[in-house]
Amino acid sequence: MTLAATATGLSRPDRAEFAGGVRGLLRLEGAAAVAGAAALYAHAGYSWRLFAVLFLVPDVGMLGYLAGPKAGAATYNALHVYVAPFLLAVLGLGLASKTAVAVAMIWAAHIGFDRALGYGLKYPTAFGDTHLGRKGR
Repeated sequence: MTLAATATGLSRPDRAEFAGGVRGLLRLEGAAAVAGAAALYAHAGYSWRLFAVLFLVPDVGMLGYLAGPKAGAATYNALHVYVAPFLLAVLGLGLASKTAVAVAMIWAAHIGFDRALGYGLKYPTAFGDTHLGRKGR
């Protein structure tokens, strides 16, 4: 992996790292995640109104960018990794909480949707520097 130095002293990936079919596979994986989470959600019979209301809630993590790119990347990434909804789903299943499981599925669907659109986890250099490549250029 090669890295390009930035003026901030932090590093971000070179564009060459995202060439080829890998980015496409990661986006396809995101599409599969959103489709799978939505299918499980539908099968469980949860409220689509709840789905619509909560679908964009993880994007509140973008507010961290008001404090700068490093804080923004940290808050955004905290709400955009699959580990968090997975743990919520496990907790919900363990506690027999249908609400927690429903929220976990919505959250996972949101992450998959973002990945399918090419919005990946953020580097602390700029909002557009993601693990899926440079967004917005």
